Amino acid sequence: MSPAGCPHVNGFKVDNWKQNLRVIYQCFVWSGSAETRKRKAKSCICHMCGAHLNRLHSCLYCVFFACFAKKHIHEHAKSKRHNLAIDLLYGGIYCFMCQDYIYDKDMEQIAKEEQRKAWKMQGNTVLYRYTCVCVCIGEKYSTWEPTKRELELLRHNPKRRRITSNCTIGLRGLINLGNTCFMNCIVQALTHTPLLRDFFLSDRHKCEMQSNSCLVCEMSQLFQEFYSGHRSPHIPFRLLHLVWTHARHLAGYEQQDAHEFLIAALDVLHRHCKDDNGKKANNPNHCNCIIDQIFTGGLQSDVTCQVCHGVSTTIDPFWDISLDLPGSSTPFWPLSPGGDGSALNGESHTTGATTLTDCLRRFTRPEHLGSSAKIKCSGCHSYQESTKQLTMKKLPIVACFHLKRFEHSAKLRRKITTYVSFPLELDMTPFMASSKESRMNGQYQQTVDPFNNDNKYSLFAVVNHQGTLESGHYTTFIRQHKDQWFKCDDAIITKASIKDVLDSEGYLLFYHKQFLEYE
Repeated sequence: MSPAGCPHVNGFKVDNWKQNLRVIYQCFVWSGSAETRKRKAKSCICHMCGAHLNRLHSCLYCVFFACFAKKHIHEHAKSKRHNLAIDLLYGGIYCFMCQDYIYDKDMEQIAKEEQRKAWKMQGNTVLYRYTCVCVCIGEKYSTWEPTKRELELLRHNPKRRRITSNCTIGLRGLINLGNTCFMNCIVQALTHTPLLRDFFLSDRHKCEMQSNSCLVCEMSQLFQEFYSGHRSPHIPFRLLHLVWTHARHLAGYEQQDAHEFLIAALDVLHRHCKDDNGKKANNPNHCNCIIDQIFTGGLQSDVTCQVCHGVSTTIDPFWDISLDLPGSSTPFWPLSPGGDGSALNGESHTTGATTLTDCLRRFTRPEHLGSSAKIKCSGCHSYQESTKQLTMKKLPIVACFHLKRFEHSAKLRRKITTYVSFPLELDMTPFMASSKESRMNGQYQQTVDPFNNDNKYSLFAVVNHQGTLESGHYTTFIRQHKDQWFKCDDAIITKASIKDVLDSEGYLLFYHKQFLEYE
């Protein structure tokens, strides 16, 4: 289509075309009221094959519904010489002469006005699902349009920052304020979490607290600092002060645990976020804050009675998964290299090496609770021995795995240095509750489906701990762009290779879902 726009639109713009177009948007596209939605569901079917799907379009001249995928609407346009049709799902207008979706300023204005009206009428109705999290569309989620002030700023600042393959924007060191490497390493991981970055850089946080006490406001400012292009190390003194204020067990200049800081930071951020109703989001099961949208998954626990085989199921939210390691005082499940699905996740199984898949297999294996932990079975109505099995009911967008390297018990206080091989890409399908039927005696009968990408993840950050339990130091590997990795050591950032990342010991592993689900 030429830059001048579609020349065939003028044939439609006659008489009461604006009113006619509004009626089509109201009745067959946006459908704001319950009545119009019912009418759309009943009437919007292909007049040729009777299908509801296959990208239904409506002719703008005679309101004829037909499939785009099967080219039924194309046949109608050719026979009737009606050149324009509207997509009933997205509202785009297609020109059969230009063979493309077109843009017309007047039509676009009508579409936006009718869409806003429909959003207001629907209120809290769920319009689409995003990565299994319900997102309610309202006026505040309408399309961004620049204000006069923003247009003025854009005119006076015509230079655009180009994101090239070797661009270092977003990379910035953090000054150590006295044993604060535990905080710095988590900040680096969070500031390079893609959806969290997009949330804060698009000014989505609407604060209802005092800004000087809100950790979400400080994180928003931190993202601005990281992605401003400045190269000098940032001094996170305000962040440290807020952490001390809201998580008092982390206050002081002693070395703290990075995993403990991560959970505390997510908890405070979660409490300071507001849900769609303006109430404090203090229930992890019913919260739509950005932290829960990204980090919260559902862990299913199935307890099976050994007598009647009745199953009691509970589902609990989680932000991370803590995995036992060989060498700990907890008995580790003996695993045989190579034949357990490790190859599915691309992990190199060197002789005697433990993989992340091994740890996840142990985490999700059935466990006999024994005679000392009998439960009252609802089927037998008596206390019976049982088995317990954990699986993933719902996967988060970002999966964080905590390798339990620090052991604290009555007899032992030590660090476990067992090497754990972890992959760049991870498939979580074998550990889903839906895959439970494929487990037989602790072995997975898992078929590899290269086209099923729903549960596949990519590594984007690794937190490491060097040293001993009493004296140590935290660093982070973060991924910048697709295959570029950098090591963040407080104020110093250096280029790293993929080998450096995969050969590291690993304490916290951050994986991001490869594909996000839109409807």
